[in-house]
Amino acid sequence: MDCTVCVPPMTENLLSRKIGERGGGFSHESEHDLAVMVSEFLENGGSGGAESWCSSDSDSGLSDLAQLAENITFSKRNLDQYESDLQSVVHSLVLSINERDLQFVKSGSCNASCIRFSLVQLLRQSGYDAAVCSSRWQGGSKVPGGDHEYVDVVNHTGSGNSDRLIIDIDFRSHFEIARAVESYDRILKLLPVIYVGSLSRLSQFLKVMAEAGKFSLKQNSMPLPPWRSFKYLQAKWYSPYQRQPDAEKLSGVRRSSSEHEQCSGHLKRLQSALRSEMEADQLLKPKNGDSKSRRLKVDRRRHSLFRKDSLRA
Repeated sequence: MDCTVCVPPMTENLLSRKIGERGGGFSHESEHDLAVMVSEFLENGGSGGAESWCSSDSDSGLSDLAQLAENITFSKRNLDQYESDLQSVVHSLVLSINERDLQFVKSGSCNASCIRFSLVQLLRQSGYDAAVCSSRWQGGSKVPGGDHEYVDVVNHTGSGNSDRLIIDIDFRSHFEIARAVESYDRILKLLPVIYVGSLSRLSQFLKVMAEAGKFSLKQNSMPLPPWRSFKYLQAKWYSPYQRQPDAEKLSGVRRSSSEHEQCSGHLKRLQSALRSEMEADQLLKPKNGDSKSRRLKVDRRRHSLFRKDSLRA
């Protein structure tokens, strides 16, 4: 498969935006790894070898965008009882957080850490073994190094067994790409605002979004950067991590509201998006046994929305 294409100037802008991304919290070392990889990427004209930047077997099924959307919907709905209950609790707690709660977290460039620590505090008060997790991974030949912060909950099931569930409060931001085609934006909006669930279910989302991202970039004759690959996405939640259950950043000293102005805005946007998602989900719930007709209507609408880009593929 020929992957040699012209890299538009916007690729350089993507580097600046990626390094400044709030969700990932890149360290200086991580920024250097990413900068070196992007430099090589640009020097090679976006090709860098078929194995590094694109793969023929990854293109299978890209034309069927409706199927990708259906996979997202299935993964979003396919929760077991514990996941469903925890998701409801997380949604309620996030909506209950206010700006004053953030002021007890140390000031500085916290990249929404204050929101995560506030959520962990509320979860622990509700009886959950929750913690803020900081993951970190070294860069390689195909994946830039980086670090990421998220929340987890350990469900102790008895007999020494436990299940670990992931909570990411800014889930959709990990998949935002430049010049996305309309079909990609539709799939992006199908993702949960806040991810709550197992690592195995998370992997299903990552695979679908990696495939959809490749399709969108291909439509614009843009190659797949390494920081948009499935392996890089996976590294954020599958890499070695440290748990911080007792929220040391909650110092007990109230900070001024101006010190958390950026995070306050982030919290408002998060809560607004979450309310909209919850309202939309409520409207889609079947009533009075009309689930079959409602499902048919949703299927027809979905296939109609994706028909245009499927034909282009």
